[in-house]
Amino acid sequence: MGETGTTAERDDDRVFLVVVDDTEEMRVALRFACRRAAHTQGRVALLYVVESSEFQHWMSVGDLMREEARSEGEQVLQRCAAQVSEQTGSLPVLYLREGSRRSQLMELIDEEPSISILVLAADTGPRGPGPLVSALTGKFVGKLRVPVTIVPGHLSDEEVDKIA
Repeated sequence: MGETGTTAERDDDRVFLVVVDDTEEMRVALRFACRRAAHTQGRVALLYVVESSEFQHWMSVGDLMREEARSEGEQVLQRCAAQVSEQTGSLPVLYLREGSRRSQLMELIDEEPSISILVLAADTGPRGPGPLVSALTGKFVGKLRVPVTIVPGHLSDEEVDKIA
């Protein structure tokens, strides 16, 4: 679907991509990416994916749900963008897409040459590291053209600051 934002302005920027959602571990990935960007004169890019609606056969309900989800995604991106701006002093590149999170992430990385590093945080709970981390460290790892940094999702701000 469509995108919000612009391509990184300089080709020599290191761009740290974070997949935005409402999990606690995403906050850790975002802080790590911001710290790394600040230390390397890089930039942060944020991707929010509106998952496809399961109500495709009820067109008006599906359209309403899609619009609500897109509006929520825009709000989440804006909140995260404010954090990035505060922590790095620059505005992030924003991407808002619709579809499968994994496929949209893979497509964005392939389409956008400015993206240098993907930063994810692993859930440390009993459900495992999360579906993206599992997929991208499993059968999809060979399909990525950028390195993946996986940060433990339980780290405190101080712990992130020490390692970033």
